[in-house]
Amino acid sequence: MADTSDTFKKAPKRKPSKGKSVAVSPEMRQAYADLIKEREAKQEGYERHLRQDEPKRR
Repeated sequence: MADTSDTFKKAPKRKPSKGKSVAVSPEMRQAYADLIKEREAKQEGYERHLRQDEPKRR
């Protein structure tokens, strides 16, 4: 039969992995910033036309 002392031991903690970094040209960085601004403008325009919830009356 297996030794029960090894069965329920905690696993050793893992070191957190570092995030990857990517080098991007200034033109690509500006294009990405423009894309984000365009999406925000579209979202704002969309939300403006949604029906606003009226406050509940008693």
